[in-house]
Amino acid sequence: MKHVITLLHKEFILELRRKSVVAGLGLYLFSLIFICYLTFSLRQQAINENTWSALFWLVILFSVVNSVAKSFIGERKGVFIYLYSVASPQHIIIAKMLYNSLLAFLLSVAGYVLFAVFIFNPVRDQLLFVVLLLLTSTGFSVSLSLISGIASKANNSNVLMAVLSFPVVISILLMAVRTTGNVLNGLERAASYDELLNLLAINCIAGALAYILFPYIWRS
Repeated sequence: MKHVITLLHKEFILELRRKSVVAGLGLYLFSLIFICYLTFSLRQQAINENTWSALFWLVILFSVVNSVAKSFIGERKGVFIYLYSVASPQHIIIAKMLYNSLLAFLLSVAGYVLFAVFIFNPVRDQLLFVVLLLLTSTGFSVSLSLISGIASKANNSNVLMAVLSFPVVISILLMAVRTTGNVLNGLERAASYDELLNLLAINCIAGALAYILFPYIWRS
């Protein structure tokens, strides 16, 4: 546990030092939402709840993928050598998944707040929607962390990253969209429990696979 906390601290320190990256993510998220605002709200073209859901998840998907997908692809070789000497592969992948999950959740919440400010907020069950954001962000982060580790060992890492992540991301996104539809339509929470449990199961399975398989990837 001590090694995981140390690696998490390292991730936060490096992220704070790269202020241009943090600012770029914020600007990217704000720009996407502002374009939606200019297209619909400013011209007084009312959008329905289904359109709001589609726009929201498109914005969150591109923002999270751009921030999380480069977990290992963006690392320098010197960092890899350092990590080889100070931590086990299990500690490294756990720290990466925790950090990426937190980053993706913060981006999702920020996107939700900006959508509510610039467009409108049709969500009726706020607590359930926040739980959905947490599970979806964690699913994206856990899956993409492992895929990023696999892609970092290949020559065309960006292309391989896109190919491998597509089926995983789409399955998570479909369940998120269905649950969002239930929330926006005012259905009872029980109607969304199956999708939330499926998301939780995917997160657990992806996390377990990453924990088991990453040491073999790391050694190569």
